[in-house]
Amino acid sequence: MAEDRKTDSARPAKPSQRRAPHQLNATDASFLLQERENAHMHIGGVAVFEGPAPDHDRLRAHIERRLSLVPRFRQKLADAPLGLTRPWWIDDPDFNLDYHLRRSSLPRPGGRRQLETLVGRLFSQRLDRDRPLWEMYLVEGLEDGQFALITKAHHALVDGISGVDLASVILDIAPEPADIQAEPWVRHPGPPRAELLARAVSDVLRTPLALAQEATSQLLYPSRIRHRWRTLTRTAGTLGSQLLDPAPVLPLNGPIGPHRRFAARHISLDEVKDVKERESATVNDVVLAIVTGALRDWLESHGVDTESLEVRALVPVNRRPAGERGLLGNRLAVLRASLPVFETSATQRLRMVRDRMKELKHSRQLAAAETIVGLSGFAPLTILAQASRLNFSTRLFNLIVTNVPGPQLPLYLLGRELESIAPVAFLPTDHGLSIAIFSYNGTITFGLLGDYERMGDIDELADALEVSLQELRADGQPAGGPGSGGSRARGPKRTAPVA
Repeated sequence: MAEDRKTDSARPAKPSQRRAPHQLNATDASFLLQERENAHMHIGGVAVFEGPAPDHDRLRAHIERRLSLVPRFRQKLADAPLGLTRPWWIDDPDFNLDYHLRRSSLPRPGGRRQLETLVGRLFSQRLDRDRPLWEMYLVEGLEDGQFALITKAHHALVDGISGVDLASVILDIAPEPADIQAEPWVRHPGPPRAELLARAVSDVLRTPLALAQEATSQLLYPSRIRHRWRTLTRTAGTLGSQLLDPAPVLPLNGPIGPHRRFAARHISLDEVKDVKERESATVNDVVLAIVTGALRDWLESHGVDTESLEVRALVPVNRRPAGERGLLGNRLAVLRASLPVFETSATQRLRMVRDRMKELKHSRQLAAAETIVGLSGFAPLTILAQASRLNFSTRLFNLIVTNVPGPQLPLYLLGRELESIAPVAFLPTDHGLSIAIFSYNGTITFGLLGDYERMGDIDELADALEVSLQELRADGQPAGGPGSGGSRARGPKRTAPVA
């Protein structure tokens, strides 16, 4: 690896400068524990830019300077000895930027289909756990003289809410790049295994003490005990009711392979906002209703009876305080929302989704999710592994639908304007589809990632999203609650979410 060290401008660290390992939080560790041979836990995006691609050396130098803003991208995982506790992030002494920054080109004609095929192929490949968990591909050969940047990072490294991944760091709000005064990168040697073992043992021994201190603080305030007991009791009851009420059996679910298909579609944010204002909803409500309508069409095309069907979607919820914006790592809880695909009216579907999401945000399900996130920091690794498997059980949901708001102003890479960005989520075990949604500069983009065999017609589902929006725009029934305005609802009468 000596040649690798010569490829990056860095100087060796003095022993006193060694950076202490940073332990993964429980949520980040759960994404590592969930990864399987055919279920890769990386996420990313596909950014398309106007103009010719930048020179490789200039782009490389630009990224190298910006890496000083996110040192985590020069770190790799170090497992705890004997599996005693969660892994740590440690500096990679052999970091080689040329391994992570790659260049590719599309076959002619370089259109959307060729780009999406490349995305599917790249996201079929698992990240190397022995290196920093990210890759970036500059893609040339796009039609109209454009180029693309495909980013790929493990979910344990970044989430979609933190606002910091490498793509956002290398972009600027003006054509002229900001002058970043980067400190020279110091190569920190990895900690000895004996140090990691000592840290793991210390972490294990601290857990009972932390729990005892928590218990003592509760005893000093009896009202807290009653509140905590009620919270834990409700959490257990909520989890029990979810396990007894599994998601429906759909073609979306079942064994998946390692290979992926990808499709992206763009819609107008203004059109979505028009519907939002008309129905006193949120942008997230509207995009969930659009997904509901598209799923209805796709399921019916597969011979599924939607007469009384509700599809269960796993919807991540940001729990990151405003003061933590810009930090890496995951701070989220997950909700399981029932999408009313049985409803024939586009407007009524939106109203049902709107009311259900409003109830979910004040429900026991969210409280239970937050309680689990809070307690998971105390959990041994084996218990955390079981809890993460339960969280992503096919019994509980059919697909992931995640929506992240992005900047509503143009961004630039070395003077080239960013035209669009499509998000890419991940597929848990036995889940053949995930839908990620991202808004940027007046456009909302849906990124659909599917299992190669199970979602052979992923383009048809992607096209149905655009049709679903137009149905919502054309269906101008008077605003009101579910059941008003001539609803043609069929199926379950309940509109409350599954608790």
